[in-house]
Amino acid sequence: MAVPPYNPFAADCSLRYVLITGASMGIGALFAREFAKNGRNLLLVARSVDKMTLLAEKLRLEEGVKVALCTADLNNPQSPDRIYKFCCDAKIEVDLLVNCAGLSQAGEFSAIEQIKLEEIMMVNMMALTKLTRLFVPGMVKRKNGGIINVASLGGFQGVPGLALYSATKSFIITLTEALHEELKERGISVVAVCPGFIDTGFLESSSHKRADIRLPIYKPEIVVDAAIRGLKNNRRVVLPTLIDKLLVFSQRVASRGMAIGLAGFFAGIRSER
Repeated sequence: MAVPPYNPFAADCSLRYVLITGASMGIGALFAREFAKNGRNLLLVARSVDKMTLLAEKLRLEEGVKVALCTADLNNPQSPDRIYKFCCDAKIEVDLLVNCAGLSQAGEFSAIEQIKLEEIMMVNMMALTKLTRLFVPGMVKRKNGGIINVASLGGFQGVPGLALYSATKSFIITLTEALHEELKERGISVVAVCPGFIDTGFLESSSHKRADIRLPIYKPEIVVDAAIRGLKNNRRVVLPTLIDKLLVFSQRVASRGMAIGLAGFFAGIRSER
């Protein structure tokens, strides 16, 4: 008998938890608000204790849900294991994992410091992979669960000026595609949401000049809504806007070199050259 697809708002999910990384701000905080509005208990994971605590208090008061906090720096290789142990010790059963934490650094690859390269790879790829590997077995055992991986439009090709970032997001897309096929018959939905440029503090923290970007910068709420719809519909990859869909579709007719060049042009990082 076929296993029904995962529904994050089903009644039997109400006692379990949604684990969200990067939950103190930006898209992570918006995911937390949206799931709390729908009655889901939350486990928030982030480095910023103060911001995460304020968000948790607000959600508990306004939505009446349980909100657990786990302070963790995903740049630390041991953090995924510590998060999993925290859940085991607190008897927190996670049925939905939202891998939202991510890092970037705009600029020439050769100019990025080695320590920053390692941080980006650790947070964007290794932490996401480890957390997924730790929590998937429980979902498989229950034949119910979901994973939302926040990737990027930049993951569909290399982006000059964002070389490492686009490479890590490509990793996330391909990992998600494979896991989607492996797990879909077990009641587990795995989706990658691939937004373009979003109006959060992420651009500023990565030294990306907003004024140089040659694509629309849209609200993060669009990404969150699209990701949750994609999860409920058991989609593999979600492109939040029509422009995103057109840009990805155009790669079918453009040469690979043209696609890479256009990606660099739209990102606007190397406009001075």
